[in-house]
Amino acid sequence: MRIDKMLANLGYGSRKEVKQLLKSGAVRVDDIVVKDGKQQVVPQSQTVTLNGEVIEYQEFIYLMMNKPPGVVSATEDSQDETVIDLLAVEDQVYEPFPVGRLDKDTEGLLLITNDGQLAHRLLSPKRHVPKTYFAVIDREVTEADVVAFARGVTLNDGYQTKPGKLKILKSGIRSDIELTITEGKFHQVKRMFQAVGKRVIYLQRISMGPLTLDETLELGEYRQLTEEEIELLKNYQVK
Repeated sequence: MRIDKMLANLGYGSRKEVKQLLKSGAVRVDDIVVKDGKQQVVPQSQTVTLNGEVIEYQEFIYLMMNKPPGVVSATEDSQDETVIDLLAVEDQVYEPFPVGRLDKDTEGLLLITNDGQLAHRLLSPKRHVPKTYFAVIDREVTEADVVAFARGVTLNDGYQTKPGKLKILKSGIRSDIELTITEGKFHQVKRMFQAVGKRVIYLQRISMGPLTLDETLELGEYRQLTEEEIELLKNYQVK
């Protein structure tokens, strides 16, 4: 990796500012002054210092966000605020992206990272990574719905969903449910309930694979994943 790119990625300034840092002789690699921004550096095995202080390089960033409603799951949008807009500048410099999408009005667990390989593994249709949602439904959810979801329902475009595990938490005029699915079709949870004549009025994702939403996170807040959570994601195998 080029030393100027590394410094810029870590938030030590714009390209121009990083160039000035290098010119000033403030940057050393293995205790040798480096002034050429094109010089290659291996941060995992070489020691990089700025004004005598060791720079800790982090290649990948892994964030858990409690996505608020009204924000889109995208890196940029010409009209709406994105989940990336909610990140601090020091996290944005890693150029992370949301792993999968939550609808604009949906809340809950969203993984944000710049680890493309991990994102691909979690999103690959072949892996069938389960995602669990809590939802409030505007009508009574019945055992017949549980059976229908377990078989798979036909969406309004004719697509037959894979089986979903529907759990009734509270049944009535408004029902509370949990639904686990292994797909990620457009508006899938809402469309699955439409298929049985019901409407979702509140939707929150509470888990994805081995990762569960941290309930201490307020809407719009996020935190770094723990080392244990990162290892669980990287080693996750669908049973």
